[in-house]
Amino acid sequence: MATLGDWASTNSHRLVAAGIDRPDALIDVEVLARHVLGWSRAQWLSRNREPAPEGFRTKADPLVARRCQREPVAQIVGVREFWGLDIEITPDVLTPRPESELLVETTLTKLVNRSAPWTIVDVGTGSGCLAIALASELPLAHIVATDVSPSALRVARRNAARHQTNDRTTFRETRFLNGLDGPYDLVVSNPPYIPDREMAKLPPEVGLHEPDCALRGGPDGLDPARSLANAAASRLRVGGWLLVEIGVDQSTEIPSIAGTAGLTLIEIVADIRGIPRVAAMQNSGTG
Repeated sequence: MATLGDWASTNSHRLVAAGIDRPDALIDVEVLARHVLGWSRAQWLSRNREPAPEGFRTKADPLVARRCQREPVAQIVGVREFWGLDIEITPDVLTPRPESELLVETTLTKLVNRSAPWTIVDVGTGSGCLAIALASELPLAHIVATDVSPSALRVARRNAARHQTNDRTTFRETRFLNGLDGPYDLVVSNPPYIPDREMAKLPPEVGLHEPDCALRGGPDGLDPARSLANAAASRLRVGGWLLVEIGVDQSTEIPSIAGTAGLTLIEIVADIRGIPRVAAMQNSGTG
């Protein structure tokens, strides 16, 4: 009788044939199998030599077929882990990336008193992952989470309720900081930053399945960062921070963006691969 491991091996080959890299394919079939079984990773590793239970393939094979069409795994299973939290994912929101956790890490180096009543804005909240992660780490903070998409805000509200942070989070349908006065201690954002010329080159999982408004950043990918810096400058307290995620090869433009907005660029933090990823700008009171 075929084991779960046999099923995973066969279907990882199917995913590779569909154009998915083998390391990702191996992970994907495991995630799909565990989703159907309701198992943890530890259970999968210890029990994947068992025969596939009755009804498993009836549920699991259609999920693999969807993945072969390059639908993102997070959308298939409806959840993605971010900062140790299970975040609901739908086609209306960007799937949280591991590198975006650097925004949370950097925030916590700026707002060092975990017990202070910080005021924070998460611009372009999407699934709400950043706002919820920060609320989980800063229990007295109040967070305003904004997005232009009503559908995304519905997902974010459900995620906040799931993690019991909705009592400290206000959701606003607006672009950037429009309609918000401040002053705020920190504004954080993972804005769209894909240059227009790169949009057609995105993998199908991204280009065909994630919202264009969460990806497209204008000719050089930095139009949203410019608009956000200009808007944040008048809404941050003196000493307040603007933290913005940026893409590959965009760090050289950040000093100009900060200076034009009247902010001081303090640092650009690199991710685990050494790519400049988070620009930290401050209202120094001299702009």
